[in-house]
Amino acid sequence: MISWFFIGLVATILFTPGPTNTLLASSGIQVGVRKSLLLIPAEAMGYIIAISAWGVLIGTVSATLPLLPTFLKLLSASYILFLAIKLWRTADQQVALNQPTIRPRELLCATLLNPKALLFASAIFPASAWTSQEIYLTHMSTFVGLIVPIAMFWIAVGAALATNKVGWLSQAKLQRTASIVLVSFAIPISYSALSKL
Repeated sequence: MISWFFIGLVATILFTPGPTNTLLASSGIQVGVRKSLLLIPAEAMGYIIAISAWGVLIGTVSATLPLLPTFLKLLSASYILFLAIKLWRTADQQVALNQPTIRPRELLCATLLNPKALLFASAIFPASAWTSQEIYLTHMSTFVGLIVPIAMFWIAVGAALATNKVGWLSQAKLQRTASIVLVSFAIPISYSALSKL
C-alpha cells in the first residue's frame, strides 16, 4: 500500500527546481508545451533506471552493512536540508533558461545523473521495494504517475514565462515554497533514521 507520506515526499522533491526541471522549463520556453511533452518519457526512463540501480545496490550491500540504509537516510535528510537552504538563498537569482534546444537524450542523461535518484532510492522508496517485486512495481508506477503531471507543470511554467502574462508566477515564490516544504519532510526522515540507531 502506498502511503500519503511517500506521495507527498515524491511530489515535493520532483517539484523542486533542479537540472531536469530547468531543462523542462527551458524546452517549454523554446518550443512550447506540445513539442516539449516528448521529453517526459526520457525523464521517466532516467529516473526508473537510476532509482532501480541505486536501490539494487543498496539492497545488496545492506545485507553486509546493516547500518548503510540508516546512514543513507541521514545523508538524504542532510541533502534535503541543503537543497532547501540553497533554494531559499537563490530564490531571487534568475535561472538560465536560454539553453540550446533540449532533446530527449540530454534530458535522459541529466536525469540519470540527478542526485535526487539516490535520495529516492535510499530514503523515500521503502526498503522492501528492493526485495519484493510487487512493492517495487506499486511504488515505481506511482512514482512514474507523479512524474507526468509535474513534468507538464514545469513545461507549462516555461511556456508561461515565455509569454510574460502570468504576474503572480515567479521563480522566487516557487523556490521559497519548495524550501519550506522540503524542511518539513527532512525532519521525519531524520527522526526515522535516528530512531533506528
